[in-house]
Amino acid sequence: MRRRPFDLRRPARRRWLSIVWVWFVAAGLGVLLLLVVLSREKLPRSDPPLVRQKLYRSSIPEGLNITDEMLSPYSFTRQIVDQISLAKALVVISKDSNNLQFAAELSAQIRKCQALLSSAATTGTPLTTEESEAAIRDMALLLYQAQQLHYDSATMIMKMKGQFQSLDEKMKSEAEKSTKYGQIAAEELPKSLYCLGIRLTMEWFRNSNFQRELSEGRHRMEKLRDNSLYHYCVFSDNILAASVVVNSTTMNSKRPEMIIFHLVTDEVNFAPMKAWFSMNSFRGATIEVQKVEDLSWLNASYVPVLKQLQNSDTQNYYFSGSGDNQTPVKFRNPKYLSMLNHLRFYIPEVYPALQKVVFLDDDVVVQKDLSELFTININGNVMGAVETCMETFHRFHKYLNYSHPLIRAHFDPDACGWAFGMNVLDLREWRRKNVTGIYHYWQERNGDHTLWKLGTLPPGLLAFYGLVEKLDAKWHVLGLGYTNVDMSLIKNGAVLHYNGNMKPWLKIGMEKYKGLWDKYVDYSHPLLQQCFVHG
Repeated sequence: MRRRPFDLRRPARRRWLSIVWVWFVAAGLGVLLLLVVLSREKLPRSDPPLVRQKLYRSSIPEGLNITDEMLSPYSFTRQIVDQISLAKALVVISKDSNNLQFAAELSAQIRKCQALLSSAATTGTPLTTEESEAAIRDMALLLYQAQQLHYDSATMIMKMKGQFQSLDEKMKSEAEKSTKYGQIAAEELPKSLYCLGIRLTMEWFRNSNFQRELSEGRHRMEKLRDNSLYHYCVFSDNILAASVVVNSTTMNSKRPEMIIFHLVTDEVNFAPMKAWFSMNSFRGATIEVQKVEDLSWLNASYVPVLKQLQNSDTQNYYFSGSGDNQTPVKFRNPKYLSMLNHLRFYIPEVYPALQKVVFLDDDVVVQKDLSELFTININGNVMGAVETCMETFHRFHKYLNYSHPLIRAHFDPDACGWAFGMNVLDLREWRRKNVTGIYHYWQERNGDHTLWKLGTLPPGLLAFYGLVEKLDAKWHVLGLGYTNVDMSLIKNGAVLHYNGNMKPWLKIGMEKYKGLWDKYVDYSHPLLQQCFVHG
């Protein structure tokens, strides 16, 4: 049987099937779309910062923890605190730039923000979004304005650096003034001591008995040269200070009658010094008073310091301060050129008959018997001294100029320094080793002040280099005129030294150490009562 033509098949059935497939595909796409939408709803969403802030604040319990608020990177409190810190710095800079109106606006906004934070901390409730955003916005506008005025961080740093430099210069200037005024106070003669000198001078010329008591008889002259006795030398223009040295030494001596004190002063203080030591008894000790002007061999042709003093450049350096401006003011003190200060380098010539002496400065107090020093073995050295090298400050390189080839070639920069003020001197070894000649050698080479600045210790370190025997530290305790000293050292010390500007006879002296010195001053003495009570 033949097949029917194509157009004679059943078209209605095929159309129905097509429609069913279309609806089936559409439904599948709908279900797929629904699944996609539902899955997107489950994905986490990225909220804007403000929504995060709300979520964070909604999680805070009823009691506000201000510390948590400030530590949170999303906290309004943290933002406000940071703005306040920056604004405070800008207030200083704007005032410095003379923009007082802007500084006042910043200060007002700072106070407003601080009040908000204070209220939140006090009540324990967080800041509301409205008041927080308003405060942050108002402060941000001011900070933006500051940026337009070039009050940015770079400008702030530069200005602060300039302020620091200015303050540093002011500090240095004030420190220099303090040193200068302290030096002036240390150099000034107190009115009471000036009064004592005047009254003693009057007594000396009015009372001939004083002069007779000090007449140089044969027995007295023999004692001054007797090497079996204990010889001390003091060079001073301070009558009361010299008296304390003599009085404290004799009062603490087991054999005061064996003590001989050799005092050298200047012409101004010669008469009052002799009057004082003639009218007062010192437990049988013998006191000799000389004036430096009578030592005729101390002249410019022999003494380098005197020769340098006649040079105009040296005079300008010491007295006018027109030399090296870097030299500290304390080193420009004219006392460093005083022959009383440099006389310690000529002791064998001042006392040609003596073999051993103990040198004492006039700012010391003796509180132990010193007779042992005259028998102590210094092992063939010229001097016995207490070393001061416990700290690097007291080593040679701190006193001498080691950039100079002469110093660098001859001296160890780390060699220990030692103290002038209580020194045992073997004058026989001194003469044998020509220490005075060595001192002259170095003084002459320091005519241009390039080896050391001033003072007697630097040339002393050079002149006695390798010739010093180390003594036990108990013999010489230093620092009572400028620093705090361990009380156990003071208690066990034989000689207490008020080295520094704060001398015990000055108002600037350290009060806690004055009593150790005052105990050897008899303030009931008629002349001292007149000068120290009414002077």
